[in-house]
Amino acid sequence: MGHMTTTARVPQEQRSRAMRLRLLEATVECLVERGYSGTSTTLVSTRAGVSRGAQLHHFPTKNDLVVAAVEHLTVLRGAEIADAVAGLPTGRRRTRAVLTMLGDHFASPVFTAALELWVAARTDEALLAAVGPLEQRVGREVHRLTVEALGADESQPGVRELVQATLDLVRGLGLANTISDDAARRRRILDHWADVLDRELA
Repeated sequence: MGHMTTTARVPQEQRSRAMRLRLLEATVECLVERGYSGTSTTLVSTRAGVSRGAQLHHFPTKNDLVVAAVEHLTVLRGAEIADAVAGLPTGRRRTRAVLTMLGDHFASPVFTAALELWVAARTDEALLAAVGPLEQRVGREVHRLTVEALGADESQPGVRELVQATLDLVRGLGLANTISDDAARRRRILDHWADVLDRELA
């Protein structure tokens, strides 16, 4: 008898997990399209095709929903960058390819969604408590992957600062990109920075 109930519970758990995921993906999409203030639990449940009751069962408040979406985004961003690093070319063009990959990440919808949360968290203590530690985790992970991708030796003086400057640069370009798309200027800056890195890291 006990055995039968466990088999019945597994699909229920899977359904429940799938529903949570749909809600989180819908939250990220709403953040990108409507911003934080335009994201509501009602809008998210409609978009996810999940009943209001089911949504409230998983995430009783907007804050619960958004905090879970932050965690979901953290995982997404880490996976996205790890995948991109795996596909990088080797040899002379690698540094420029690393910068392109980072530039693309910071111009992607997952970064836009994260940005909406940063801005909202600045004036919302509960949100900041959730966003802060996860953002640090993403930051550390992106830093580690960048060091790996560039083949940089951080025991050498100044190298850690160069990697940090690189990440600040691509993040700043990503930020500028949310207001206006200036691909040519971005390309020139990254071309030049690739030369600087190749010279300094050689």
